[in-house]
Amino acid sequence: MTTIPSGTDASDASASFNSRIVALVVAIAFFMQMLDGTIVITSLPQMAASFGVQPVAMSIGITVYMLTMAAFIPLSGWLGDRFGARNVFLVAIAIFTLASLFCGLSGSLGQFIAARAVQGIGGALMTPVGRIIVLKNARKSELVGAIALITWPALIAPVVGPLLGSVITTYFSWHWNFLINIPIGLIGLALVLRFVPDQREEATRRLDAKGFVLSSTSLTLVLAGLEAFVHGTANALAIVLLLATGAAIGVLATRHFKSITNPLLNLSALKVQTFAMSTLSAGTACRVAINATPFLIPLLFQVGFGLAPIQTGIYVLAYFAGNLAMKTATTPLLRRFGFRSILVGNGLLASLAIGACAMLSTDTPQLLTLLLLFAAGLFRSMQFTALNTLGFADINASQRSSASTLSSMLQQVAMLLGVAVAAAVLNLSQALRGGETAALADFRGAFLVVASIGIVSSLRFLGLPREAGAEVSGHTTRPRTT
Repeated sequence: MTTIPSGTDASDASASFNSRIVALVVAIAFFMQMLDGTIVITSLPQMAASFGVQPVAMSIGITVYMLTMAAFIPLSGWLGDRFGARNVFLVAIAIFTLASLFCGLSGSLGQFIAARAVQGIGGALMTPVGRIIVLKNARKSELVGAIALITWPALIAPVVGPLLGSVITTYFSWHWNFLINIPIGLIGLALVLRFVPDQREEATRRLDAKGFVLSSTSLTLVLAGLEAFVHGTANALAIVLLLATGAAIGVLATRHFKSITNPLLNLSALKVQTFAMSTLSAGTACRVAINATPFLIPLLFQVGFGLAPIQTGIYVLAYFAGNLAMKTATTPLLRRFGFRSILVGNGLLASLAIGACAMLSTDTPQLLTLLLLFAAGLFRSMQFTALNTLGFADINASQRSSASTLSSMLQQVAMLLGVAVAAAVLNLSQALRGGETAALADFRGAFLVVASIGIVSSLRFLGLPREAGAEVSGHTTRPRTT
């Protein structure tokens, strides 16, 4: 006999399917944005030759994009509430896609810088508003799967971007690193119009202009300082001034947000333990380790081992495969063990895998190296998804926009901070050794420091209650027997 589902069951199944479709549509847009940020790096020398400038001058294209994005991220949540998240998301994709076209058609460095600045505006609006759309359309029981879908671009793009960029630049031209965004963007626009509902807040706030200026300036200066440190584009005094000034203005912004009735950013989300731990304190430290690893791995094989880019690509693909393979297991594992156990246990495994990379050498069997990188990718993927999901497990509707914006701001800082920490350890080790270039010993020190940060941050999640995020993960804790 065939069982006909009740109207309620059919409605729930339809709503669940729609939430997954919405998350997938948002993930496609995220992938376009994040791939663009990594794919361009490999083509900078060819672009410099095309524009008739020195390769070092091309770094300004990356810097301008990052700083423009930092300047507009604080405004994204308010725009989504004021004009509707779907409408702002559509505009963000359209701006990013059109700017990509002009990047690919640029005939001079000035034109490229202008196009990248506009592209940064689209990127600033895309991530926070896209996350808001997912949070609005997914029930708490569906949040793990939805967040997992929009998290995979952040895991995969940094790994495959440089490899894909090398192939495109070698066999086609650097222009296609940007023009590839055009079909992706057009498909994204069509999918958003087709599947994402137009949801608006009933009451909207007036723009907190002072809060926008303060938070925007703070984030921009902090990221500019970290960027200058990573790429060595400024002296130590300038870097310290940028970071200190950015931090001081950040304090002023925080005081301002707490002192007015309708601030640009509602900081009450930081009083929610699960959000504060997974996004600000332990979460930031954990993301430092997560973001440092994709920076260190290619350098280890190319600089430390002296391998060719194509050989390095094989190892990078193993790391990428691990990130991808974990996706199907994320939801069952969180349901079985819960957020607290996963963030502690998996975090320790991820850190040990990072530390084990310090033991690699040219004599290590290739299969063993590939297996280690695959495992590191597995644990990294699980930790990243768990962090991103737990952050919104206890956030209510009124906090959603500000929480998404705060999360994006803090993740931008953690991304650059991870690379900055890895670069600082490499440079310090090299200086203490008196070497002219980084050697294998320097990479070992960097991996061990990053692993130590991961271990400490993972253990801090022991401060979470056992039932943290249970409504989202579906994990049930058994009462203790006495």
